[in-house]
Amino acid sequence: MRSIGLCVAALVAAGIVAPSCRTLADDANSLYQAMEIVTGTDLRERPRGFAQCLQDVLVKVSGDPRLRADPRVIALAQHAGDYVVTFNYVDPIAGTRPKDDQGTYDRSENLTITFDPAKIDALLTSLGDPPWHGPRPVLVPVLSVHGRKPPAYLLSTTEPLAAEQRDAFERIAAEAGIPLRLPTASGFSRLRTRNDSVAPCGPDGTIVVLGRLDWSETAPGWIGTWHTCWQGHQHVWSLHGGGYDLAFANIVQGAMLLASGRGTPDMLQVNGH
Repeated sequence: MRSIGLCVAALVAAGIVAPSCRTLADDANSLYQAMEIVTGTDLRERPRGFAQCLQDVLVKVSGDPRLRADPRVIALAQHAGDYVVTFNYVDPIAGTRPKDDQGTYDRSENLTITFDPAKIDALLTSLGDPPWHGPRPVLVPVLSVHGRKPPAYLLSTTEPLAAEQRDAFERIAAEAGIPLRLPTASGFSRLRTRNDSVAPCGPDGTIVVLGRLDWSETAPGWIGTWHTCWQGHQHVWSLHGGGYDLAFANIVQGAMLLASGRGTPDMLQVNGH
């Protein structure tokens, strides 16, 4: 991870990005861990949680988001327990005072699962999608947001209107095992080009994605088109409809496909429905 650290340090020093509150752990085993929200701690919801987390880990370790819809993976997920090393539950509201009828039903629990790295690697290899090892690039999204009501704003580190979107983007990138660094307000002008349809090729260890997120009543939801430069080539992909978390996931997935060498972002589904 050293080359990524040096690259991020250079961007921070230039005032282009600021350190994110969420970082990808240097421990590669973190790639083999996932969390799913389930109801209760018994067997009613555990199989679903195991299955979802196995799909998340296969995507994260391979760098191929298309695996989630692969019929072979969907079938394997029904036996996710065969690949589990440990799991635990955490009640996110433990210790708080009960509200209304809280306590009269099973509450939501954060189910965190750690999978066996050797088994996951072997499974991915058998699927023809071997694990993506080695350093991962830092994703630097340069986005303007045009919501239901003005004003438009930049998805920067300090914009108050972007607080919830920052949290969502950081969570989605962390779940995918992709380091994320949002630009500072002043950094936007340095990262943008004269033509917003041409993305700058960032230094080694980074992938800069330019885009504009527009709210549409007819879609319905957010519409976005993203531009990036990877290894000297320009790439464009888009999403039409859905929540902003879906838009951020679409950006992360496109970056994953490029950086892992699994494909190009235009291979992703373009509609948010």
